[in-house]
This record gives sequence, structure tokens and C-alpha cells, in this order.
Amino acid sequence: MAIAMAFTHSCCTTSALAAGGAPFSLRCCSSPRREFSVVQVAAGFFSRTLIHGFPVLVPHCEDGKKRHPLRRSSSSCCRRRSLVHSSETMTMTSVQRRLIALLALAGVSFTFFPWTYLDGTQSFSFPGVRRLLQPKAGSSNIEKAAAAQTMTIKDSVVEWAKSDNRRLLHVVYRVGDLDKTIKFYTECLGMKLLRKRDIPEEKYTNAFLGYGPEDSHFVVELTYNYGVDKYDIGTGFGHFGIAVEDVQKVVDIVKAKGGKVSREPGPVKGGKSIIAFVEDPDGYKFELIQRGPTPEPFCQVMLRVGDLERAVTFYEKAFGMKLLRMRDNPEQKYTLAMVGYGEEEQKITVLELTYNYGVTEYTKGNGYAQIAVGTDDVYKTAAAVREAGGTIVREPGPLPILNTKIAACLDPDGWKSVFVDNVDLAKELE
Repeated sequence: MAIAMAFTHSCCTTSALAAGGAPFSLRCCSSPRREFSVVQVAAGFFSRTLIHGFPVLVPHCEDGKKRHPLRRSSSSCCRRRSLVHSSETMTMTSVQRRLIALLALAGVSFTFFPWTYLDGTQSFSFPGVRRLLQPKAGSSNIEKAAAAQTMTIKDSVVEWAKSDNRRLLHVVYRVGDLDKTIKFYTECLGMKLLRKRDIPEEKYTNAFLGYGPEDSHFVVELTYNYGVDKYDIGTGFGHFGIAVEDVQKVVDIVKAKGGKVSREPGPVKGGKSIIAFVEDPDGYKFELIQRGPTPEPFCQVMLRVGDLERAVTFYEKAFGMKLLRMRDNPEQKYTLAMVGYGEEEQKITVLELTYNYGVTEYTKGNGYAQIAVGTDDVYKTAAAVREAGGTIVREPGPLPILNTKIAACLDPDGWKSVFVDNVDLAKELE
């Protein structure tokens, strides 16, 4: 949602001397020139005083007294709408700070006009305005305070992401033969076909499989695009993790069904857990992990990253995930981190981020697509992703045909995720 606000009327003119912290010049036709910083001008837009529906500056004098913009004075303009007085300086009130924080959390962007920067910029958006609010040498106390307030707003966005009602919903990837893949997952891996959805207008079909209902379990969303029978998985995608009570038994079933076993059952290197690796008909790898009964057998999605610390920080701030475990394996030259929603790793689905020593880039291919995460507000989520340095590749809003609200983003390594509105998803599942 974007809101455009006009600050001037017919008897007032505005101009900008420069961008990046230089003062704006505000001038009424019958009053002397007064200069206010970017911070001071921005603060005025969040005042509670309106003139003909437009927010205007509510100045504060040095003595702290508020001047009403309609007050007549020697410097008032011909329409008695005085903007400033010579002795007044603008401050950002606590009410204004709270409004800014709340609006930032709501993902609202603001366009201010008709000011024109000397460098040609016509508008700026909040919270993108933070670049202009950074204190510089010799900057006033108000600018420093505003910069500090900007950090507070960013912290508030991060805190909201942590308190949002989020969980991992499903993982999406493309397959060349939908029926063959469904047969492998149900007969070899013990999944259930939950539903199918054909979208002929877009020429694709989805199949959802998992170990329990979609409203409480992490599931697979297979995508079959009409006429496409092969995909490149790339080098960045690692594997999916499935918790089973008897790894050897599952491996025997895979072999009996003609499936591929790429690692025989045995202890993990440097540990005691019994694991094995199998591949589905399209070459996607599944790690079978021997565990006792668990509420969520589909337990891992492993992706490789070029900077582990950067990746973990991003998922903590933008996704509100928790770092559950980190393990360095110097002999095998890799480090992994488990992040997710919850406290007990063995009872939830986690994102396994893996850093291989010295490797900073991977190919993505065109097979693996994304993970989906539930949220109570896709608009606030998009704001949190931006604050954490992520890239929004689909602005929040409803999908065509389905009408489910989503927002899509890329993490610092280019891995895509989609946030799905919890209420809309529940309606879709009905």
C-alpha cells in the first residue's frame, strides 16, 4: 500500500538544496525562507494536525510550546496557513515515532512530492528514507535521535517477525512424471497423497504429499508443467530429510521397487546416527535418518550457502527462525546450521544450511523451486524481509485464480521462499 502526500498549497513553494541530510527549504509567499532538515520535514508528516485533509508541520518552539499552523503571525502567508516561525525548530514527538514504527510494520510506503532533489530523485519511500537519516559530522541532535529511532524501528520489525504465527508449510519442486513420482513417495517413502490441483489456464498440475494433514504437517508440493519431462537440479540443492524408525527396512523397499540407493545404511561420519541416501525418479536425494516415533517425519530441507553466518542471520531476522544447532566438521570441510520454528529439532521440520569450505557460489538449476512459510500478514512480512536485506521478487498480494495472498523473496544466496497468508491457506484447504 502506498500513500502519496502533498505538502504545499497554492501560496507555498518548496525546494530541496541537496539529498543525504542537507536541509530542505520551505518558503511561504509572504514569509522569509526557513530551512528544516529531512528529518524535521519527515516528522511533520506524522503529526495529528490536518489542513484540508493533508498532514502539515506542527512546529515546536525552543521553549517546547507547540505552535498551531493556522495561527496568525507576522510571517503568515496570505491564507493564514503559516508553516513556520523564525524561532521554531521541529522535533519528532513520541506520538510521531510510534506512528512511524507502526506504519513501517504495516509495510506502508510513502511518497513525498513535489520536492525535487538536485540529483534528479523525485521521491523516496519509508523506510527507505533511513539512508537520508544517518547522522553525519556536525549533524544536529535531532538527526542523531532520528537515526537512533530508525534502528528502533528496524528492531521492532525483527521482533514482529519472531512473534508472527509462522511455520514451514511445504517445499515446492518440479518433476517430469507426476504419477511416477507419486507412486515412489507413497510406496517407498510411506507418504500419503493429500490432494491434487490442476490449473489448465497456467498449464501445470500440483500434487501435495506428506505424513499428515497440511494444516499441521510439512508437505511436498510437486509441480508438473505440461510437456516438460526433465529438470536440472543444480549444485546448490542438497537433499530432503525423512525420519524413519528402521532405515534398513526402507532401503530394502526402495531397492525392491527399482529405486536408487546412493548411500547404504550406516553411521554418519563423526557420529552415531544411522542414515542412508536414496533418490527419487527425478534425482532428488532423500536422507533417511533413523529415529524413534516423531510428530513430523519430513524433518529437513538442506540447501548449500556461500556464507553461513550471513545466511543464519538473515533467517533469524527476516523469517523469525531460531538457530537450533551448529556443527563444524573440519575433517569433511563443511559446517552446517539447523534453523527452524520451535525448540526441539527432532520434533519439527528444519532448514539445514550447509557451508562447504571455500565454496561461495552454487548453481540453482530449474528443478527445486522454494519453501513456503505461513504468516498472519504478508505485507508486514515483506517489510521485515527488506529490513533484513532480502529481495522481494513478488510484492505481497493475492494470486490470480486462487486469490490467496502471498509474498515471495530471495535470501542472500538466491534461494526463494514464499510467504502464504494463514487465513487464505485455511480457506484453500477447505
